[in-house]
Amino acid sequence: MAISRIFMISKTVNIRVSYKDTDRMGVVYHGNYPTYFEIGRVAFMRSLGYSYKVMEDELKVCMPVRSLEVKYLKPIYFDERITVNTTLKNLPRAKVRFYYQISNEAGSLAVEGTVDLVFVKVTDFTPVRPPPDLIQCLEPYF
Repeated sequence: MAISRIFMISKTVNIRVSYKDTDRMGVVYHGNYPTYFEIGRVAFMRSLGYSYKVMEDELKVCMPVRSLEVKYLKPIYFDERITVNTTLKNLPRAKVRFYYQISNEAGSLAVEGTVDLVFVKVTDFTPVRPPPDLIQCLEPYF
């Protein structure tokens, strides 16, 4: 019987909820979660030693959002310290899907989501393959 292994990589980042991110009730406004996802994604890439800025400025490749899904499970409040866990379950191809879990200060899962991004040329948004150096950073985890 073959044993299957799951290959993936996850990284976490902690964020303190700002007043500007909340509504009148002190709850994080639903439209701000994609920003938390982006903070997690950039921290994820940085933890690999990979720079979004270099990818865009030097390699002329960017990653616009193709789709976004968010599931709201529990409210998060002003001044809470939250944890954003960002996971990549597959090596990127023409697109990449990131998985997110945001936990509140008590450690309870509050939000889940996914974001699909595509790789395109900065100049004309023509689809391209992921940069080879990005794949090289990720391959040890898959």
